[in-house]
Parts: sequence; C-alpha cells; structure tokens
Amino acid sequence: MTWTAPPLVRTERLRDLGTVTERQMLHGWLTWHRETLLATCAGLDPGQLARATVEPSGLTLLGLVRHMAEVERWWFRRGFAGEDLGDVFTGPSDGNEGFDGVHAADAERDFGLYRAEVEECDAAAAGHDLDETFRSSRGVALSLRWVYMLMIQEYARHNGHADFLRERTDGVTGDG
Repeated sequence: MTWTAPPLVRTERLRDLGTVTERQMLHGWLTWHRETLLATCAGLDPGQLARATVEPSGLTLLGLVRHMAEVERWWFRRGFAGEDLGDVFTGPSDGNEGFDGVHAADAERDFGLYRAEVEECDAAAAGHDLDETFRSSRGVALSLRWVYMLMIQEYARHNGHADFLRERTDGVTGDG
C-alpha cells in the first residue's frame, strides 16, 4: 500500500483561544496554522504532494512542508535558542529554504522530519518568557513574542498557497 499524508485530528480549536493568556493564544494560533498545513495535505500520495500544480510556479505542497520545517528551525532553534544546527533539508543557508530538492519518494520521511522539528521547536520555546530576547543574524534584538508572530504570519501566507495547490491537485478546498 502506498503511503499517503495522514488525516489530521485538530488539537486546537480557535474558539477556545478567546480568553486564554497571551502565551497560550500565540501557541494556539501557531498550532492551528501548523495543523492547517497538514490537514491541507491529508490524503494525498507522494506524487500529488510533490507535483507543481500552479504554473509557472514550481511550488509544491511537499515543498511547503519542507520550507516550514526550515523556517521553524531557523527562528526557534537557531535564532531564539542559539542552537548550532545545520539545515533540516536545504535551508536558509543555501537560499532555497527547503523548496528545492523535493522528491515524491521522500514524502513520508519529509513529513516525519517536519513533525519532529515542530516538537523540537516547541521544546526550545517552552518555559521561556515572551519578552526574552536574542540577536538575529543581522544583530537586531528580537523577542520570543516576535518569533511567534512571525511564524503565525508565515504559516498564514503559505497556507493560502497550499489551498491553491490542493485545489489544483484534486479539487478539494479548505482543510482537505
């Protein structure tokens, strides 16, 4: 049997985020957007995930998953936590941030690496105050709050791309 992107059961409901602490709200929105990307991919086989469907762009759903693993690592682990790490796939250091080098045969592995990276990023931020700062690679002081906000907007932007890619793949709209 061929692997397909697994179905997703949401762990976060937006209606539950209206009266929580700022930290819970930021983490909840980020979790919701992470889950949205995975839900948009759910049920697709490796070939469908790796296919560019919105010409002339070479963007793929699998490329978005890989890209978000890179962006998560870059900001939470390399930036905020100061971990000395390479890229997950190919990343910011090579300029393509995971979009290139997409192969259908690697889809299951790439999804696993994405999920593992999300867990590591959550661990890197856990127990830290939102006001805690670090210096970016350009020497700018940034807070953990800023990283959460950046990641939420990054997912929101790319989840819009994912919607178009999914619709062009099999006509499905929304979360799959």
